[in-house]
Order: sequence, then structure tokens, then C-alpha cells
Amino acid sequence: MPDPKFTQPWHGVPRDQIDWHPIIDDALCNGCGVCVTGCGRSVFAYDYEREKAIVAEPLHCMVGCVTCANVCPEGAVSFPSLDALRELIQERGVVPTARRELEEGRARLGIRRPEPSSAGNHIAKGGQP
Repeated sequence: MPDPKFTQPWHGVPRDQIDWHPIIDDALCNGCGVCVTGCGRSVFAYDYEREKAIVAEPLHCMVGCVTCANVCPEGAVSFPSLDALRELIQERGVVPTARRELEEGRARLGIRRPEPSSAGNHIAKGGQP
């Protein structure tokens, strides 16, 4: 059963409207379990009869995360296209929402915006202070 803490909207986009989850190539999976034991969001389960990993809770996957694919020793884990994800980010206005969320966090933490200054201008002048 999906855990609500992992299926919240992603920057305003309902999680069930985002095609982002791992796909296991059963022919390549050696059953090592690195993906199952390494995922902190309980996306995977282990089929002990078949001795293979399975995607049990695809909506638990953090949008954009590919850690399991990176650590799979057999290359058995893949994801939908990053281009499709970038298209969704553009079409659904994710960047403005993320910026608003950052500003809300700044306000909640009581962090003021830095004052404009000339600090850092040395970078444009050849890197010398």
C-alpha cells in the first residue's frame, strides 16, 4: 500500500501524473538485492520465490532519482526518459513553484536576502581580490 509521505505532489504536480519510476529488466537482474536494500523509499520488494527484485511501489520513487540504476551491478534498472521529465518540468511550471517553495523556506527560517554588494566582483576582474 502506498505511503502518503512518499506520494505527495512534486512541486505542485500530483505524483500519480508523473511517469517516473524504475523499470527492472528481468533478464539482466541477478537478484543481488542492492536496489531493494539500498532504496530508502521502499520502492522495491524482493520476490523470494523467483529471487529477483520487483518494483512494488513505483509512486514512492523520488522524481529524478536514479540511484538504484547507478548502483545496479548488472545494469538491470532503468528509468523513463529524462527528456520527458524535463518537458514535464517546463509544461507544468515546476521551476517557479520550486522557487516559491524556497522563498517560503527562507521566510519560515527567518533568513533575510543578502544585500547586493561588490563582493565577488573580483571574479570578473581575472580572479584577483
